[in-house]
Amino acid sequence: MKKTQSIIFIVLVLVLFALNKIFMSVSNYEVTEMPEMVDHDHISSQKLFDSTWKIIRDNYYDAELNTQAWNRWKEHYHGKIKTDEDAKVAIDTMLASLNDPYSRYMSKSEYSEQNNSINSKITGIGVNITSIAGKIYIVNVMEGTPAQFANLLPKDIILAIDGKEVNGLSLSEVANLVRGPENSFVNITIMRNSDKLVKRVMRKEIKIKTVKSSVIDKNIGYIQITSFIGSTTPNEFLEALEKTKDTTGLILDLRGNTGGLLPNAIFIANLFIPEGHNIVSIVGRNGYKYNINAQDTEFGIKKPTIVLVDGNSASASEILSGALKDYNKAKLLGTKTYGKGMVQKIIPMPNETGLNLTVAKYLTPKGTDINQKGITPDIKVEFSLNDVKNNNDTQLQTAKDVLSKMMLSKK
Repeated sequence: MKKTQSIIFIVLVLVLFALNKIFMSVSNYEVTEMPEMVDHDHISSQKLFDSTWKIIRDNYYDAELNTQAWNRWKEHYHGKIKTDEDAKVAIDTMLASLNDPYSRYMSKSEYSEQNNSINSKITGIGVNITSIAGKIYIVNVMEGTPAQFANLLPKDIILAIDGKEVNGLSLSEVANLVRGPENSFVNITIMRNSDKLVKRVMRKEIKIKTVKSSVIDKNIGYIQITSFIGSTTPNEFLEALEKTKDTTGLILDLRGNTGGLLPNAIFIANLFIPEGHNIVSIVGRNGYKYNINAQDTEFGIKKPTIVLVDGNSASASEILSGALKDYNKAKLLGTKTYGKGMVQKIIPMPNETGLNLTVAKYLTPKGTDINQKGITPDIKVEFSLNDVKNNNDTQLQTAKDVLSKMMLSKK
């Protein structure tokens, strides 16, 4: 196969975007355009604020800027910004006035972490986690990672990190506690059955694979995309297709995949959608709309397909699953998706900082706006706490049963 060039789980590898989920340093539930390539000039902190103010004014999706007089922010902070930390506080305050959870300013370290996420290189311990009923469970442990060497196991419950209890914390807050420099140690307190254990784990750089695949029941290909953030995701997906090419049905698992780069979702959707058909519509500032249509490809995926989704399947995951549903290229199974229909652009800023700014919203091929609504699956199957405790994936099992019937009907 030609290698065409063109992110219920969170990979706790020390970055957010997470949020494998790979937890990435871009904001949660994100679909982003590729970053611009510019020089990171060093300018004064006041000019850094002024530059950011202007970029937001000229590029933010809502031209009315949440019905406020945007000049007030420049006037308020004129002559008051002395350090880059001052600039960050002022920019964060200014962004908060937009009431937009997805637009965010990144410091030098945060912007570097985001770029590392895109390059699929992250410093961490290498576990997939999920939160159920307020408890943080390890879902699986990546092979060859510090977590495996420390004997962390699936179904371990994380109680504390470096002595700080995690009960009630969000997954992003847990990830922040684990983050730290390469070769430093973090103490993870876990509950395993009835035993309370403390594991001392060294943080290491981990090369993240965002696509996993296997063959189940001999004739069903299973491909899990944990995130759309990595630049290698398209090639990883093609490799997964190659490994499962002899199967007659496909299960595509997008559970816990909170998004990533827009081109990655388009690339994969293009393998299902006929040439010339709209994959997604992007609606920019002042209502300008353009369609992204499927291009001619060397091969297409035509086998019966089930897509697994849940409440954490968001953004780029919803672009892909929404397109497949609209064209009846797959049946969606699981629970309603998150409902994040906005697009951010990664904008490099002076002083090695960055800005993720909402610049558009998107619609499914049928023109559906899923923002704050989500996508309802064709087949609803809940995933319970007992399922996790008993290692019983009822959604996957149901998908196999439904897909087997679809495969028989196609013969």
